[in-house]
Amino acid sequence: MTNEMGNAALIAPQLAEFVTGLGHDDIPADVRTRARYLILDAVGIAQASTQYDFAHRTLTALSGFGVGDGHVIGFGAGLPLRDAVMMNGLLVHGLDYDDTHVAGVIHATASAFPAALGMAADRRLSGREMLSGFIAGMEISTRLGSVAKGGFHQVGFHPTGIIGVFACAMIAGRLTGLNAAQLADAQGIALSMAAGSMEFLQDGAWTKRMHPGWAGVGGITAAAMAKVGFVGPKAVYEGRFGLFPIYLDKEHMAAVDMSLATAGLGKVWEINNVAVKPIPACHFTHACADAAMALRAEQGLRPEDIASIHALVPAGVHKTVCEPIETKQTPQNSYDAQFSVPWAVASGLLHGRFGLADLTQDALSDVATQALADKVSCEDYPDAPFPQYYSGEVIVTLNDGRVLTHREEVNRGNPDRPLTSDDIETKFFENATTAVSADRAAQIRDAVLGLDDLADAHDLAALLAGKPA
Repeated sequence: MTNEMGNAALIAPQLAEFVTGLGHDDIPADVRTRARYLILDAVGIAQASTQYDFAHRTLTALSGFGVGDGHVIGFGAGLPLRDAVMMNGLLVHGLDYDDTHVAGVIHATASAFPAALGMAADRRLSGREMLSGFIAGMEISTRLGSVAKGGFHQVGFHPTGIIGVFACAMIAGRLTGLNAAQLADAQGIALSMAAGSMEFLQDGAWTKRMHPGWAGVGGITAAAMAKVGFVGPKAVYEGRFGLFPIYLDKEHMAAVDMSLATAGLGKVWEINNVAVKPIPACHFTHACADAAMALRAEQGLRPEDIASIHALVPAGVHKTVCEPIETKQTPQNSYDAQFSVPWAVASGLLHGRFGLADLTQDALSDVATQALADKVSCEDYPDAPFPQYYSGEVIVTLNDGRVLTHREEVNRGNPDRPLTSDDIETKFFENATTAVSADRAAQIRDAVLGLDDLADAHDLAALLAGKPA
C-alpha cells in the first residue's frame, strides 16, 4: 500500500500496531523508571501551580460544567473526566517548568500524564497499566514532534497541542481496549482536534497553559468515537490535508522526515530523550540564563560596569524568545518573562538565578533588572546544533572595553547533560512543598515511584487531589 506522499505505508496504522502490541514487560526497566520520575516532576509542578491565579480561574470555569468523579491535582475537586484531564494538563504546564522532548520540541508529559492518570483512574486500572499507557503515548508524541524538526514553532503553532492530541487518543484508546484498526481511526478523528496557537507570545496571554489539557480532551473524545465505529481519515499525517502538510508551510515541509514517526519503535525509547527543566521558563532561554549566571559567579560583575550584552541563540528560536526585542526587554507579566532571553540574562547576571522568584510582578517591576535587560540584544548562535541542543552564549562588553563570554553548547537538563533522579526528586520537593507539607509530598513521591506495584490508579488520583490515602 502506498499513500499520497508516495511512502510505502501509512503512519497511523503502524503507530496503532505498536500501541496495541506493547506489553508492560516489553518496556525496559530503566525506561519505566525514567517514566516514573517524569511523572514525579510533573506532579510537583502541578502542586505548585495550584498557588497561582490562572489555576483558580480555570477551575472556576470548568466547575461551571458540573461535578464528577475525575480528580483535580491539589484541589480535591471532582470534575467530569475530560474536565479533570483539562485541568490537570493546565496545572502541569502552567508554570512552564515541565519537561521537553528535545528533537520534538514538545512538552510530552504535560498531555500524556493527565490523560493516562484520568483514564486509568476512571477505569480502576492498575499502576502498571497506567504507566505502560503513558509510555506508549510518550513514544508516539515525541516521534511525531520530531518529524517537523522544529517547524511548527516557525509557522505559529505550538506542537504540544498540535501533537499531544494524537498521543492522548492512543493512551485513551489503549486503556479502553481499542484494537489497532480503531486506534488508527482515533488518530484520524484527532486530526480535526489538533490545536495550539503561538499568539500568546505577543502579549503574555494564558492560552498556552491550556494546550496540553485540551489535547487530552480531544484525544479522549477521539478514542471514544472510534470505539463505537466513527470513521476517521486514513492518511492522518501524510495525506494531502494531513497533519504536516496543513500545519507547515512549503519551506518547513521540505525539511520534514516522515520516517522519524516510526523509527525505532519498541527498540529505541524516546522517553530517554526527554529533558527535565532546571529553570521555570521556556527551554530556549536556559543556556543563556546559565551562561549569565556563570559569568556572574566567575567575574563578580557589577551592573553599572556593563556597557552592552549580546545573547547568542539558535536562529530557530528567535521568534519565540527574542522577538520583538522591545517586548522581550520589557516583559509585562510572568509569561512574557518566561519567553524572554533578555530577562533571563538580566536575572542571571544580576541575581545569579532565574527562578519563580524572578517571575513575580514585583520582580518584573525591578528597575535594576529592567535596566540590564534593556542592554541585551539577540544574535544567531554560530552553527547551532538545534534542535539537538538548545545552545546559548552570553557576551558582555564592559565600560572599560573588556569583553567577557560564556558559552553553554549543551543546555543543562538535555539528555546529554541530564538531571539525575536525585535532582528530579529535589525539584519535586521544592515545588510540591509550596502547596503541601513535606510529609504529604513524601507520601506522593512514594506512590508515584511505586506505580508498578499500585493496584488501583484511582488511589493515586485521590492522593494527588489531596484526599486521604
